[in-house]
Amino acid sequence: MNAIRREWRALACAMQFLTRIPLATQTLFDNKDYANSLAWYPVIGLILGGLVWLSGVALTELSSASLAAALLLAVWVLLTGALHLDGVADVADAWVGGFGDREKTFQILKDPRSGPIAVVVLVLVLLVKWAALEVLLGSGQWSIIWLIPLLARGAMPYVFWRLDYASSSGLGSALVAGLSRQRVLISLLFVVVIVMLSLASQLDILLLFVVVSVLIYLWWKRASYQKLGGFNGDCAGALVESLELGLLLGLAIYTGSSL
Repeated sequence: MNAIRREWRALACAMQFLTRIPLATQTLFDNKDYANSLAWYPVIGLILGGLVWLSGVALTELSSASLAAALLLAVWVLLTGALHLDGVADVADAWVGGFGDREKTFQILKDPRSGPIAVVVLVLVLLVKWAALEVLLGSGQWSIIWLIPLLARGAMPYVFWRLDYASSSGLGSALVAGLSRQRVLISLLFVVVIVMLSLASQLDILLLFVVVSVLIYLWWKRASYQKLGGFNGDCAGALVESLELGLLLGLAIYTGSSL
């Protein structure tokens, strides 16, 4: 298989897994495709960010910022199929219900049912996202939210490359097994270049994004290692949601206080 076709399969694999955007043809992907797809996660984040931004342009025509924020959040969730919210639900149940016992925590993670803790956490996550979007749309300071899906998914190649995967089964194990250091570094460079160019004239926002992202990552890493001795796919999904939530909230608080 030539290199161009292999990369196209990797991109399609990432698109199919991370979004509900329909592909022209349905393809069966192998473990190599999934491993290669990780480097394309930032690109998928950029595409999602662009679609969220375009939706925001249309929804700002509404007279109610509250309604526009609710609809924009709905579009955001529908584009991803609530993939990472599922990870939040599983992690919330497991980290609380596991009581520090790793074996019990893993058992809860494997249980497809959601308990009351998961429901409460999901509601809180969506409420805070909605409130942050309402502030940003109402103040007109929302134009850079397209960077948030990029940053959240751009962290994934680094996480799978540098941290310990705590499970020997599942999709995540395939991602780790076939991971290429060179591909990870290229994907990280892509994120850095896009963010630096986009925020070159807004160094305060750049600093805000860096600080918030690092703090959330460090908290998440510490919690994951305490609970599991590493991370798994659900934890990775929870990190994506945590980054999106933290960046939206930080941006809303900062821009709101600057008005």
